[in-house]
Amino acid sequence: MKTAVVTGASRGLGEAIAKKMMEKGIQVIGVARKNSDNLPSYEGKDNASYTYRYGDLQDTAACAKVFEKLAEDIFTKADDTVYLINNAGVVGPIAPADAYSLSEWEAHMAINLTAPMLACSTFLKYAKTYNIPLVIVNVTSGAAERSVHGWSAYSTSKAGLNRYTETVALEEAEAGTNNIAIAYNPGIMDTDMQADIRSSEPEKFQDVQKFKDYVKNKSLRDPMFVAGVLADVLTGSEIENGKRYAVKDFV
Repeated sequence: MKTAVVTGASRGLGEAIAKKMMEKGIQVIGVARKNSDNLPSYEGKDNASYTYRYGDLQDTAACAKVFEKLAEDIFTKADDTVYLINNAGVVGPIAPADAYSLSEWEAHMAINLTAPMLACSTFLKYAKTYNIPLVIVNVTSGAAERSVHGWSAYSTSKAGLNRYTETVALEEAEAGTNNIAIAYNPGIMDTDMQADIRSSEPEKFQDVQKFKDYVKNKSLRDPMFVAGVLADVLTGSEIENGKRYAVKDFV
């Protein structure tokens, strides 16, 4: 049976992705600081189930051990495709660049950039050792491609993740492996992250009113819809290695 690892699966898009992958008959392992309230009892197709693994992605050393043990457990038993979906992420700190503390910057980059890179590196190593196809999905953002006042950390981490994804895809293609790496831009959704953005102070985030208007105008997509698009891409006939997929291209 196929297996999917989803980081940040306790809520929001991560929880929705886990559900949609289970509905495709894929076993899901969620990595987060706390378990989901809904996933343990969620019924997937063909008895696909959910397993929780604790992981604090802000703690890089501990995170490396979690991914190493997880990859070993999965690939030594796998007989079909493994999906690594690096969904966990934070938008804060939201403030002009000169207002960040070192600890805030380090925590942000640990979660948004270092953790996905660690996971990819570890899973690629095991995929090659055991000759099991690996599909990597790094969840990105439109902020990676444009500058937004107050989002220097977020835009930087997502832009870095995009380039990392493309580089991994290039390396795997040149090596002739069956491994694939893509990015996925989910757009704006009705999640806790959006609520955090709307609570920002205007002097720290000039676009705060725009994000409040998204709610008034009902512009926020349901995470289950966004997750469903990704699940369809991953289980479709062909995935384009290195591509930046975006939910807006499917609506």
